[in-house]
Order: sequence, then C-alpha cells, then structure tokens
Amino acid sequence: MPEARTRALSDVLDRLEAAAHDGSITVQEVVDELGNRSFAALMLVFSLISTSPASAIPGITTVVAAIVFILVVQMIVGRKSVWLPSFVTKREMSTEKLCKGIGWLRKPVRFVERFLKKRMTFLLHRPWLWLPLILILGLTLFMPLMEVIPTSGSIASAVIALFAASLLTRDGLLAGASMLLMLAVPVTVWLNWT
Repeated sequence: MPEARTRALSDVLDRLEAAAHDGSITVQEVVDELGNRSFAALMLVFSLISTSPASAIPGITTVVAAIVFILVVQMIVGRKSVWLPSFVTKREMSTEKLCKGIGWLRKPVRFVERFLKKRMTFLLHRPWLWLPLILILGLTLFMPLMEVIPTSGSIASAVIALFAASLLTRDGLLAGASMLLMLAVPVTVWLNWT
C-alpha cells in the first residue's frame, strides 16, 4: 500500500491562515499559533515569506535572515522553546498580504508535498543536524548583502524553507539535498555578481 501523502507543510499554512484576523497579525501571534516549540514551522513560515512576492519589500530579506538566525542558534544550543526579541514579536504584518502570500504558496507547497516522506531520518539528529544548521547560519549572514542582487535572497530563503520542510516531514533525503543547495547558493550569487 503506498504511503499517504504528507500535509505537514499545508497544515502549517492552514494554521497560519486561521490565525489571520482583523487587519494585521503580530509575529507573536504567529508564534502562539504555531507553538513555541515549533522551530521548524517558524523557520518554514518566515523563509516562505521571503520567497513570496513580499520579498520585493525592501528589508524583508534582512528581517527574515535575522529571525532565522535567532531560531537556528537556539536549535544548535538545544533550547526547547522559541525566544524572539520583543522588537521582533511586536512587528505586525498585514493579514491581507499574508493571506495573499499564503494563497500564492499553496500550489508550490502541494507540489513539493507529493515527494516528501519519512526517510534517512538519522540526518535529522545530532550530530548530523548541526551541519545544515551551521550552513544556514552562514547563509543568513550573507542574506542582507543579497538584497542588492534581485531574487538572490529569495533563492536563499527557498533553500532554507526546503530544510525546514525536511525537519517537519522527517525527510533526510530532502535535508541532504538542501545542504548541497545551501553550499551552491553563495557560490552562484558570487559568480553571477562578479
């Protein structure tokens, strides 16, 4: 019998969309909706924001990079619950734009979910887990510089989203592929920039 298709990524989008109310939503409300232990879901949500049309807003790539950096540092040190500084948690996002972005992401997320399944899970445990986390730290340090090169920050965010998806779905093969892509992004950006 074939394995049931995962909906882990769509579930995150559903929960985020359900939390959208009134005219705006704070980052803290997003954390509350997804859970304060949901590092992977939060990493996925924020990196997907930076891959959506919202990435055209100046500074969004830098903000996403900072948030992902903070999340990854906490994952490396083994923190059990998410902590974000108050200047981040108090930031508001337009629910209209958020829902529009979620709608834009649904089709690619459904496509990706077709290929995700639980496999090679040893890559998602320590010490193997540290390698992609360290690569993400390096990538987030370069993301603010990528703002000057169109779409490069979105590409970096998409690679981070793939890794977050691998954590959510326990897909070690996707984790390995995302590590290779994490290595390729800075090299590609550098070669295209020079």
